[in-house]
Amino acid sequence: MRQTLSVAMIAMNEEANLPRTLESVKWADEIILVDSGSRDRTLEIAESYGAKTSHHAFDGHGEQKNVALDLCTQDWILLLDADEELTPELQKEVQRTLAAEPPFTAYWIPRLNLILGRWMRHGGFYPDHKLRLFKRGTARLSEGVGPHSTPQHDEHQWGHKGTLKCDMLHYAYPNLAVYLEHMNRYSSEIAMLLAARNRNSRSLLAFVWNAVLNPVATFFYNYIFRLGFLDGREGLLLHINHSVYIHWKFIKAWWISRGRDQGSEIRGQ
Repeated sequence: MRQTLSVAMIAMNEEANLPRTLESVKWADEIILVDSGSRDRTLEIAESYGAKTSHHAFDGHGEQKNVALDLCTQDWILLLDADEELTPELQKEVQRTLAAEPPFTAYWIPRLNLILGRWMRHGGFYPDHKLRLFKRGTARLSEGVGPHSTPQHDEHQWGHKGTLKCDMLHYAYPNLAVYLEHMNRYSSEIAMLLAARNRNSRSLLAFVWNAVLNPVATFFYNYIFRLGFLDGREGLLLHINHSVYIHWKFIKAWWISRGRDQGSEIRGQ
């Protein structure tokens, strides 16, 4: 018997991305979209695709996505971000997988990222597997970890995970302005968490490692040893600024711990 599918999403002012994403999953049995206060056409667009929409004040990335998971009613859940899209090949693969009882209870999906106008295929940014397809009730998002929350699926309880072959497209950072804005905001969110957990680089050795050596080592590892240089100038910019992002999150945490402000200068606002 065919397994039914819910698509779970969260959104906030995503009218530019949403039509592309929803067009790629309009065949699903159910689309759930939890909105945190959009002021554009996000809700109108979602409802035009038959999505069930609801409002929930944003309380964290993992927390918000768990709200969407709880609203799903079908056999399986496909968790998507508003800037992601299923290729036609991936759509068919998901449909084939659910055509009968799947052999696994969760699946990794390879993700191809568009960064600075280029699809990144090297440097550790591909295949960028994400656990996004799972039987309802077998996975929850980790909470209290900032923007990088991921679904947690216990193989001892629910069985092994499989891996799909076809790509999911992620229109992550199409231009430099969007990329820098996101890195500033995300590094501020992570810095708050690091400071709250006393990972604040108070010792000189920890400061030098976290704020200097770690970013430099990350650049050389990804750009040289993981062949990031094969992605051209865009790859160079990506790996330089990714290392800057690592530098930012640790110096921001250190700055908070110094008590020089209450975090107001670095909230990305």
